[in-house]
Amino acid sequence: MAAQNQNRAVQERDQVCVAPLVIALAGQPNVGKSTIFNALTGLNQHVGNWPGKTVERKSGLCAQSADPFTLIDLPGTYSLTANSEEERVARDFIVRERPDVVIAVVDAAILERSLYLLAELLLLPAPVILALNMVDVAAQEGIHVEPAVLQAALGIPVVPMSAAHGRGLVELLEAVRQLLAGEVSYQPKQPTIRSDHEMVLSQLLSLVAPHVPQPYPTEWVALKLLEGDDEITAVMQAQLPPAIWSEVHALLHKHEDAILDIAGARYEWIERMVRAAVVRPRLGQVGLTARLDTVLTHPIWGTLVLLGVLGGIFWVTYALGGPLQEWLSVLLDTLAAGVHQGLAAAPPWLVALIADGVIGGAGMVVTFLPILLIFFAALALLEDSGYMARIAYLADQVMHTIGLHGKSFVPLLLGFGCNVPAVLGSRIIESRHARVLTILLAPLVPCTARMAVIAVLTPIFFGGAATWVSWGLVAFNLLAVFVVGLLLHRIILRGEQVAFIMELPLYHLPNARTVALYVWRNLIAFLQKAGTIILGVSVIVWVLSYFPHGDVTTSYLATVGRWLEPLGQALGVPWQMIAALLTSFVAKENTIATLGILYGDFQTALPLVMSPAAALGYLIVQMLFIPCVATVAVIKQEAGTRWMLLGMLLLTVLSFGAGIGTYRLAALMWGS
Repeated sequence: MAAQNQNRAVQERDQVCVAPLVIALAGQPNVGKSTIFNALTGLNQHVGNWPGKTVERKSGLCAQSADPFTLIDLPGTYSLTANSEEERVARDFIVRERPDVVIAVVDAAILERSLYLLAELLLLPAPVILALNMVDVAAQEGIHVEPAVLQAALGIPVVPMSAAHGRGLVELLEAVRQLLAGEVSYQPKQPTIRSDHEMVLSQLLSLVAPHVPQPYPTEWVALKLLEGDDEITAVMQAQLPPAIWSEVHALLHKHEDAILDIAGARYEWIERMVRAAVVRPRLGQVGLTARLDTVLTHPIWGTLVLLGVLGGIFWVTYALGGPLQEWLSVLLDTLAAGVHQGLAAAPPWLVALIADGVIGGAGMVVTFLPILLIFFAALALLEDSGYMARIAYLADQVMHTIGLHGKSFVPLLLGFGCNVPAVLGSRIIESRHARVLTILLAPLVPCTARMAVIAVLTPIFFGGAATWVSWGLVAFNLLAVFVVGLLLHRIILRGEQVAFIMELPLYHLPNARTVALYVWRNLIAFLQKAGTIILGVSVIVWVLSYFPHGDVTTSYLATVGRWLEPLGQALGVPWQMIAALLTSFVAKENTIATLGILYGDFQTALPLVMSPAAALGYLIVQMLFIPCVATVAVIKQEAGTRWMLLGMLLLTVLSFGAGIGTYRLAALMWGS
């Protein structure tokens, strides 16, 4: 009967609706959801924000099935209680948009923790398929899950997968097809409430049922009221007549402990599912993750490994990225020379604009590509392998010193890629004070654009020691995060401490497709910026440096630079370096573009106009200076104008204070 009803529903939908199918991917963080999404959609993806939200929205077209469908990657969340924006987005999409199927992705190695989200998904109207991912990782930990037994216990389709190796994807698509066609039984065995509160739930249901607004499921609303869900409570308070709301409120107040019975019943349900389908490792057997974590999470050995990993990333950057960058620079010089020859009859200003402004400015930034490729690949490998969570774990003790915790460290880690998502990522922090402090510290984390600038400038002054200098600059920035955080903690948090429980995912081999797509998307975004913002700024800088007389020393830019010359003298650098620093406010890569315009072959020119001591001070200013305009905009959005202005003032004073101090000290030590 259930299969006939499902077939009838599918036929009716096909007759009245020609819209493409919509499939939603749901799951906790670190269960391989993004790997499945990337494998099914490839480059047919769109990344943006959910309407009115700062949470990232990823959607893509899956054309690998007989009936192409739109795949929506819902934000990673541990539950569907509206305690965070990610949870609201995920459940609102399922409740209001009614996707045709929800694929619940779980980690086979930590099935107990993964199934809680499934317990909530089964209470919503959309049919669910369980994607039992990482069965290979579970096997390496000595854990074996019986998919057929689990499917029988749950009453829904279960597909074993190893998405990182491309296994199970075809079977997943076939399960979606069969479910939509009614060819597979779908009789979900949902968790129930304990007997102590069954009667209460029934009473609550009879009171609210006539007033539940569309598209909320009635029984689900009643259950959420018992759970104390703030959002659903507010919705129903507005919908119910005052007399009925008084009864509902009194009932909820009398049974405030119902949430414990609801959660307890779900965990009992999970225990039954796991007991039926999971074979545990034998007593005394230690999995790969546990063996690795004895070293990688050790406060001493783990920290040494972390420092070695960071040093290795810089070494690879210079060993591989450096020669490629030089090759691209030579190619650009050849192209610029060709422009001078090919346009010899054109007006001199036009030739100079193309050769020096476009190629020498924005074109010079394109030489960053090998360096950025390495940085993006390194970040993707650390994240996809599970090691990024260990970095947060190691930093948790330090973060507690400044009143923060590992949850604050997660958005700060994002800052190594870009400060914008680092600031936006602070929304996962519940405490307002802790969130503001994290936002103010985020710009101190060197993003890939800053590090790319450092990777270009450091070898010019320090040659073979560039790796050590770069490592020291990053370490100095991290020290600044700690010191500034310690000072601000006493002002902003006033001694407030926040507890935090961190989950460490199992180690697994990174997925090459996921890493490649991450690198590809970020490089494309960089090239788009190079072709728009950086190109525009490069042209503006060239115009200011060329006019009114065609000589940079008498240009408008020189006039502005000389106004700031006293600041440059205190730092031991010419005005051109200060001008390059100012243009970095639009995009950090503009530093290189501006130097390319002002000096041409700046690799040769800079050592002649700056001492190593001045260069070191300047690099510190570059690392600590105010972030790009996009980061400033999101700081204003997330923390408000007052905190944004305070943060910019703090970074300006800190950067020049530390840079000038370093220059003076280094000049005394080196005698230059």
